[in-house]
Amino acid sequence: MSAALALREVSVELGGRPVLRDATLEVARGELVGLLGPNGAGKTTLLRTALGLLRPASGRIEVDGDATRHRRGAIGYVPQRHEFAWEFPISVEEVVMSGRSGALGLLRRPGIADWKAVDDALYRVRMTELRERPVGQLSGGQRQRVLVARALALGSPVLLLDEPFTGLDMPTQELLTDLFQSLAREDRAVLMTTHDLAAALYSCDRLALLNGTVLATGTPQQLAAEEALWQQTFGISARSPLLRVLEAVA
Repeated sequence: MSAALALREVSVELGGRPVLRDATLEVARGELVGLLGPNGAGKTTLLRTALGLLRPASGRIEVDGDATRHRRGAIGYVPQRHEFAWEFPISVEEVVMSGRSGALGLLRRPGIADWKAVDDALYRVRMTELRERPVGQLSGGQRQRVLVARALALGSPVLLLDEPFTGLDMPTQELLTDLFQSLAREDRAVLMTTHDLAAALYSCDRLALLNGTVLATGTPQQLAAEEALWQQTFGISARSPLLRVLEAVA
C-alpha cells in the first residue's frame, strides 16, 4: 500500500528545544493507526507538523506522495476538545460548516455540495437532530462528535485525531471507534493519538510507539510481544500493569 501520509526523518524544535528527532511514519489509505507514547512524547507535535501548523527543522512530509500539497485542505483534523472555544455563540451545524473552509476559501459562500457534506457528517456522528443547538449547551461527548463531524465535512483522504476518547463515556467511545474503523475501510488514512492502550490494541490496524522519535511500528500482535520496546517508550519497569495488558493480545 502506498502512503497517503508520510513523515520522513522529521525533526521539530519548540522554543529551541528538540521535541521530535528524525521521526519517520507512514499511514496508508485503508488503515487506522494508533500513535502511542507518554505525555510529552511529541504526539500532538507530530500531528500539528503533519498539518503544516508547525515547521519542521528538517525532514519532509508528503500527502499522497506530494510534499508541496497544501496540507490544511488535504487533511482533516480533530483537536483535543479543550482547544475549541465552546463559549462562542455558534450552532452545531455552523461549527461543522467551518470545517469546509479548506474547500471554500475565504470569499465563497457555502453551496449545495457544502451543505450536503455537513448533512452527511452530522448523520455519521448521530448529531442531525441537534444541528441547530448552540455548542455551549452540548455535553462532552456531543462536543467531541461535533469536532469529528467538522473534520469529516472537509472530505479529506487523511484524518488526524488527537486524543478523541478523553473524558468520554463508553457508548460514545464505541460509537466513535466504529466510525473511525469504517472511515479507514472507506479508503481513508486515519492516524489517532490515544492514551487508551486497550482500545488501541483491539481497534487499530497498526500501532506506532513514539517518544521523541518513532521507536517502532507494527500490528498490535507484533508489538505486544516486544515488552522491551514498551518499557523504552513509556519508561516503565518490567512489573508495570501496562505489560499485563499486552499479554492478552500477544
